[in-house]
Amino acid sequence: MSNALPILIVQTGRTHAHIRERLGDFDDWIAAGLREGGAEVLTHDAQGDQALPPLHSLAGIVLTGSHAMVSDREPWSEALVPWLQQAVAQSVPTLGICYGHQLLAHALGGEVTHHPQGVEIGTVQVQRHAQADGDALLGHLPPSFDAQAVHWQTVRRLPPEAVALASNAHEPHHAFRMGTRAWGVQFHPEFSGESLRAYLEGLGPTLAREGRDAAQISAAVKDTPEAASVLATFARLAQPQ
Repeated sequence: MSNALPILIVQTGRTHAHIRERLGDFDDWIAAGLREGGAEVLTHDAQGDQALPPLHSLAGIVLTGSHAMVSDREPWSEALVPWLQQAVAQSVPTLGICYGHQLLAHALGGEVTHHPQGVEIGTVQVQRHAQADGDALLGHLPPSFDAQAVHWQTVRRLPPEAVALASNAHEPHHAFRMGTRAWGVQFHPEFSGESLRAYLEGLGPTLAREGRDAAQISAAVKDTPEAASVLATFARLAQPQ
């Protein structure tokens, strides 16, 4: 049995039941990516489990996406804020994905709101900034890469001292770093093309109200191996050298 400390996946929400039954849940997809990097993995349900594990017992933390909204300040979500502040202060490797990205930014003094341009959904192109050159998590990615995106909210203002690492025409803060060991990514490294198409199957009426065509978006969806590699990279950097 390995003596390696685990990476804790903090599950901030669950996918739709029909997707979960066929493809698994957010934590399953994240765990698969982390295991490619050799990580041991545990999951904590932020909306159901009680005490969070002590930080010294973890190799790292990954915060999942959610159908909740950070700006609603739900009690279970706000309860994570001081714990995340401690994790960053203690240099515990931390990665927030989508909702997790927004929650991490909120916890560290940033601002999260509904995106003024509405939803970003589909396989999108993300541009890596020059500030990401040499970054431990994103530095290996090309200057422009495909990624999966599904979000109605945005980090409107980054935390003080945060470094913006990636963006596109819709989303100015697709990735940021705080210090040397904490990152947020608005895009979804854990989503496959299949899982994103499954999401789009049920969003036709919702997207139509925003003038978007779910079938057209779905037809352009493809797998995004470069974005997906972020999970294995995070697993490797979280392990003691």
